[in-house]
Amino acid sequence: MRGLSLLLAAPLAASSYAGDAPTDVANGIVGKAFVENLKQRFPATHIDQVLPSPLPGIYEVVMGRNVAFSDAEGRYFIFGHLYDMQNQHDLTAERKASLAKVDWSVLPLENSIQFISGKGERVLAVFSDPDCPYCKQVEAELAKLENTTIYLFPFPIQSLHPNAVAKSAAIWCAKDRAQAWRDAMAGVRVVGRVAKQRDCANPIAANVALAERLGINGTPTLIARDGRLLPGAASVDRISAWLDAGR
Repeated sequence: MRGLSLLLAAPLAASSYAGDAPTDVANGIVGKAFVENLKQRFPATHIDQVLPSPLPGIYEVVMGRNVAFSDAEGRYFIFGHLYDMQNQHDLTAERKASLAKVDWSVLPLENSIQFISGKGERVLAVFSDPDCPYCKQVEAELAKLENTTIYLFPFPIQSLHPNAVAKSAAIWCAKDRAQAWRDAMAGVRVVGRVAKQRDCANPIAANVALAERLGINGTPTLIARDGRLLPGAASVDRISAWLDAGR
């Protein structure tokens, strides 16, 4: 039993993160004593919500973007997916998808490069690195999208692409940012072309910090207006269907 306690404590501690006091916990649905018991047992874990699960006596515990299930005492935890086999639904996957959504209102659109196709009625944001090969793949697909407004956030990952920060700043400082971005993604050298403007004010550091706050750690990452995420390279057909699914 001692071994079980250690196994449970380890994943809980790994899911902890710095933050304010838990909000929306229990919300009158689950007893506060239960929540306090969890906090005492696992003080290093930030617990956001505790809600009844579809299983009697089992509760859903939300910790950031992690979801686990606990008994009424918080002694036993289950880490995994809960399936509704009758309706063929992965309930945990759906819950995690909702937790991973980004609040569109927090995106500083003034720190992005804007592209408009047609009426621009379908809206998305893209976090992209100018030296990322997968970003170059998705860039070609994004250019084929119809009736869209794209807010492109230059997000260089310096640990992978040492020259991406300077390149992103150069693109931002270009006279035509949108064209400079597309040129860079097509392999055209842009740093030398705007070398005189490399010290202009740019939001690149702010974009990197924003991505970290949102939990975006890879490129490309697409964000729909309703907050859904689509990470990685995707075809124009898949992106279009993904956008339409939220309308």
